[in-house]
Amino acid sequence: METSKNKGEKSLRRANRILAVQWIYMCEARGMVAGPENFSALCALLDKDPLHFTFAKEIVALLQKNLVEVDALIERFATNWNLSRIALVDLCIIRLGACELLYRNDIPPIVAINEAIELGKIFSGEASKAFINGILDRIKCTLSRSLRTASVSNADYVNQ
Repeated sequence: METSKNKGEKSLRRANRILAVQWIYMCEARGMVAGPENFSALCALLDKDPLHFTFAKEIVALLQKNLVEVDALIERFATNWNLSRIALVDLCIIRLGACELLYRNDIPPIVAINEAIELGKIFSGEASKAFINGILDRIKCTLSRSLRTASVSNADYVNQ
């Protein structure tokens, strides 16, 4: 059963994912590196406790650190597509979802995919949901961990 604490955590994580996608998209569109350093400056402008954006900072840092590997995997599973043909907003969402699948064992893969699909509903067109799901599902199939449960706690990712 989902408690109000779980719902609050889920909505906070969703808000962090939304901000992370917006940040990654803006940086890509401007030819900037979507790193955590500049992201911290953005968070400082948003009149919230800096801890509010912890998850977004973590995922942005993970993506920057592993972007080459993430992009290679996306290209591998985006049959008949290369990165330049994928709509930028969809690419940002897929990168974020792939990063969660590959590097965040505290997030069940099914949750990471569902969250990416929800981001697609917010930022992209109707057809994008299936495209995002298809690529992330193929990446999910390469994982050797449980698809429905987290294998470590969130505390293992703090201050990485």
